[in-house]
Amino acid sequence: MTPTFAPYPATRFRRLRRTPALRDLVQQERLSAADLIWPVFIRDGQGVEEPIPSMPGVARLSLDRLLVQATEAHRLGIPAICLFPYTDAALRTEDCAEAWNPQNLTNRAIRALKAELPDLAVMTDIALDPYNANGHDGLVRDGIILNDESVEALVRMALAQAEAGADILGPSDMMDGRIGAIRTAMESAGHKDVAIMSYAAKYASCFYGPFRDAVGASGRLVGDKKTYQMNPGNSDEALRLVARDLSEGADMVMVKPGMPYLDICRRVKDAFGAPTYAYQVSGEYAMIRAAEQNGWIDGTRAMAESLLCFRRAGCDGILTYFAPAMARALNG
Repeated sequence: MTPTFAPYPATRFRRLRRTPALRDLVQQERLSAADLIWPVFIRDGQGVEEPIPSMPGVARLSLDRLLVQATEAHRLGIPAICLFPYTDAALRTEDCAEAWNPQNLTNRAIRALKAELPDLAVMTDIALDPYNANGHDGLVRDGIILNDESVEALVRMALAQAEAGADILGPSDMMDGRIGAIRTAMESAGHKDVAIMSYAAKYASCFYGPFRDAVGASGRLVGDKKTYQMNPGNSDEALRLVARDLSEGADMVMVKPGMPYLDICRRVKDAFGAPTYAYQVSGEYAMIRAAEQNGWIDGTRAMAESLLCFRRAGCDGILTYFAPAMARALNG
């Protein structure tokens, strides 16, 4: 006897997966070079491209090499880069005064980039750790990270970067009240058009390790950052932080790290509808590169899939060290 089977339902999901053309037609989220911000490590010197062992394919760049690579990134359609300085050890002090020196490395880089590539948006990092003898994002007294005194220092740092021509300020320090203080200072100083992308939900994460190698902070941090960065077990707190920073004048908000916190990205976007970004941090990048080097994954596909997931989670853009490689792949 021939067996009988129940008829298939009218809906067959595989119909729209049958060919590349059909799959493209129904794809919900897409990635473009315009979604990417490229974090770049800079250092003093001439003709320097200094590889960072824990971040394969990433190097610290002297300003002349920065201009060459930023020009290429701009040609590829990347709209913005974010600067992170490797500061000479002699300039790392307890008062962090180099942070607001108009001639510090970051401010010189801003001016050079805006002179050479005026249409490329330049984002900066606002935190004291590159200039701090003890590696913290804020000023330290008797082992305590000071909040209000740190905010005053961060405002001075932000004003120096705005004067140099920064387009986007990125306060990554997680001190309370710094967004309102920086926004007030920008308005008072006539920098009303300078945007703020707040690191609003920045977690105390182990995924920052290679970044600390890149900026020369490894082994320098005294204690940890858990009194100001977020507990990885908290999500409601992230929404409260985002709400506060938007109310204080942030134009955009960021979740950091990225892939381990996609749930936070989605909650933030759904709750506020504000421009929402994620930082695919150094540890995330390094894991993909390491697996690729060991032949365990297809690195190009893993890069693309990892970045597309941010768009699916509601992000408007991603800070990623993959930016140039991804833009080249997208450009064919």
